[in-house]
Amino acid sequence: MERAELAGWLRLSLTPGIGDGTARKLLAAFGLPEGVFAQSDAALRQVVSAAQAQALQQAPHALQASIDQTWQWLQTTEDNGVTRRLVTLGDAGYPNSLLEMTDPPLMLYMLGASDFDLTQLQNSIAVVGSRNPTPQGATNARSFARALGDAGMPVVSGLALGVDGAAHQGALDAAGDAPRLATVAVVGTGLDRVYPARHRDLAHRITLQGLIVSELPLGTPPLTQNFPKRNRLIAGLARGTLVVEAALASGSLITARLTSEQGKEVFAIPGSIHSPQSRGCHALIRQGAKLVESVADILEELPPLRTNGAASAAHSNGHAGSDASAAAHEDPLLDALGFEPVSLDALSARTGWSAAALQARMLELELDGHISRLPGGLFQRMAST
Repeated sequence: MERAELAGWLRLSLTPGIGDGTARKLLAAFGLPEGVFAQSDAALRQVVSAAQAQALQQAPHALQASIDQTWQWLQTTEDNGVTRRLVTLGDAGYPNSLLEMTDPPLMLYMLGASDFDLTQLQNSIAVVGSRNPTPQGATNARSFARALGDAGMPVVSGLALGVDGAAHQGALDAAGDAPRLATVAVVGTGLDRVYPARHRDLAHRITLQGLIVSELPLGTPPLTQNFPKRNRLIAGLARGTLVVEAALASGSLITARLTSEQGKEVFAIPGSIHSPQSRGCHALIRQGAKLVESVADILEELPPLRTNGAASAAHSNGHAGSDASAAAHEDPLLDALGFEPVSLDALSARTGWSAAALQARMLELELDGHISRLPGGLFQRMAST
């Protein structure tokens, strides 16, 4: 992209009173941004209001600073092959899936490996969920994402804490050292910052085997109102959305709704009836989302485009009934524990074991990864996925 072209797109996006919808009308009428700004006041008023036409004839106050900042960001090179790109609505590399949305962004900032682009996401699936998942929820997110990656399906998520981060990690686990697009993180800030900060190392890994994407200008902080906008892009880029865990008031349910409105598949993993983090998934299932117990349930609805045997591996890796699970099932204490959160007193009543014996055995199971300790003195069995 040349500097003059960049200046036109930034001016269009920064002009006060000109939102993305109005900008798309102008582009449809006059072509690229330079064509828009070459129009007379009278011609502009055929498409927009008088106030908007007047605004278009004046350069925004912060335009030059934005041009300088963005141009410098684009020109910065890194030794590890990570590149910085800006894809506009007029580019051939703009993903078709977003063009089918009612409100595609004017520009997409991209940071990642130079061999990857968003047109490679026709086989992807979004994995989203709670920022505060249960231990089982985090495990499910990572293992399902890994199995989807094994099936050749890139994972799209939002780089948030909890399920999002686990999903990105699972997708990267599946990729190993293979030079393929493993995962895409769609973020709600400018790409010159990482939010949350504790995901800085994860973000770096994603840039090596995936992409980080934002529609927001450089310097944009993590503002609450930007995350629902981010969610529509997650839904738009992927073929479908898997919700791992979500409370009833959850941004993940926004992503699921947007996925459904775009005519795509929504999947949800059920959980304990006692867990607030399961209620959003249960609500989605009541509304028609497909109940998912294994990755096979997803692949039945969205068969991967790649057919080299990876799907059968994913069926095995993503199913709760694995050999390891069967072996763990032989433990009588795990049988008594079940899969619901339970207190030590309740478990003692079920088994007849003393509190001391239970505590010793529960510690062994916790260290082996078979159970997890929850707040409030509760324990929960970890399903093997």
